[in-house]
Amino acid sequence: MQAEAAPPRGTGAVVLVGLMALSLFINYVDRGNLATGATQIRADLGLSATAYGALGAGFYFAYAFCQLPAGTLSDRIGGKRVLALGALLWSVSTLLTGFVQGFLGLFVLRMMLGIGESVAFTTTSKIIASNVPKAQMGLANGVIGFGYLVGPAAGTLIGGLLMAHWGWRTTFMLFGAVSLLWLLPWSRVHIREVKPADNRAGASVTLRQILSRRALWGAALGHFAGNWNWYFILGYLPMYLEMQRGFSKEQMAEVVSSAYLVNALAALFAGWAFDKAIQRGWSPSLTLKAPLALAHLAGLGCMLAMPFMPIRACIALLFVYEICLGFSSPAYFMIPQIMAGPSAAARWVGVQNMMGNMPGVIGVFFAGVLIDAGNGSYGTAFLLAGLVNVLGLVGWVAILPRIAPVDWETA
Repeated sequence: MQAEAAPPRGTGAVVLVGLMALSLFINYVDRGNLATGATQIRADLGLSATAYGALGAGFYFAYAFCQLPAGTLSDRIGGKRVLALGALLWSVSTLLTGFVQGFLGLFVLRMMLGIGESVAFTTTSKIIASNVPKAQMGLANGVIGFGYLVGPAAGTLIGGLLMAHWGWRTTFMLFGAVSLLWLLPWSRVHIREVKPADNRAGASVTLRQILSRRALWGAALGHFAGNWNWYFILGYLPMYLEMQRGFSKEQMAEVVSSAYLVNALAALFAGWAFDKAIQRGWSPSLTLKAPLALAHLAGLGCMLAMPFMPIRACIALLFVYEICLGFSSPAYFMIPQIMAGPSAAARWVGVQNMMGNMPGVIGVFFAGVLIDAGNGSYGTAFLLAGLVNVLGLVGWVAILPRIAPVDWETA
C-alpha cells in the first residue's frame, strides 16, 4: 500500500475511526482530571473557587482560539500529523501537572493542554469527511462521540479511585504517561486526505466563503449553548456533589462516571440511528435538529432543578439530561461534515468549535465567581446554565437552515 492511500473499506476504516475515538477518549480523560481532583488540588495549593475557575478559563482560552489555526494546519499538512502533534503536547502537559507547586505553573500547563487538545475535532472531522462514506457518517461520529463522552466516565471513576488512595499528583503523572502510548499505533496508519492542492474545488473554498454561511453561525450558537451546560457539569458537578451534597470522593466518582457512561452509550446509539433514519428517507434536518432541541429542553429543566430539589430527584434529572445530550452529540459534527465536505470541514469545525468553546473561557470562570459571591452557593451558576439553553434552541432550530451539502463553486 502506498503512503497516504485510503484505508480499506472494512477493517481499515474501523481501525481508523477506532483510533480516533481512542484519542478523544484520552483527550477527555486528561482534561477532566482537574475536576475529579478539584477538592484535593484546591486544598493542596490553596485555591479559591475563582482561582479554580481561572484554571478552567485558561485551558478553554487556549483551546478555543487554537481551533481555527488547527483546522487551517490540518488542511495544509493533513489531519494525521496535526493530531499526533496535539496528542504529544496534551500527554506531556498532563504528566507534568503532577509536579506543579503553585497556581502559576498549573495555569501554564492547563493552557498547554488546551493548545494540544484543540486539534482533536478539526482533525477527526477532516479525516471522517475524507474517508467515511456519507451513509456511515452517523455511526462514525457516534463512535467518536462514545470515545469523548465515555472519557469523563472512565476518568472520573478511575481517577477518583486513584486519587482517593494515591493522591492527585501520582494520578496525573500516570495518566500522562499512558496517554503517550496512543502515538505508537497512530504512527502506522495510512490516510487519504483532501488538501487544497489535490482538487480545484478544494482550492476554491476560502475562509471568507465559510464565514459567510448562515449555517455556520447557527451551528456555532447552538454549540456555544450546549457546551456551556456540558463544561459547567464537567467542571463543577464533582465538586458540587462533594462540597454541597456531602458525597465522598468514591460516591461522587460512582454517580458522575455512571452519568457520563449513559451519555456515551446514547451517543453511540444515536450515530447508528441517524444513519438508519436518513437511509430510510428522513431529512437530515429533522433527523439532526430534533435531538439537539430536545437536549436543550432537558438541559433547561435539569440545571434549574439541580440546586433546589432533593438529591435523588437531582440525580434522576441528571441522567435524563445526559441521555438527551448524548443522543444529540453526533449531530454537532455531522452537520459541518455534511455541509462543508472534505475540502472545508476542518476550517468550518475550527470556527464552530472556537465559538462553541467560548463558554469554557467565560462560563467556567464566571461560575467560580458566582459561587464565591454566593458564599459557596451554586444556585446562581446553575440558573445561568439553564437559561443559556434558550440560545441553543435559537441557534439549531431558527438560524440553522436546511442541512445539505454546500455547493462551494457557487457559494
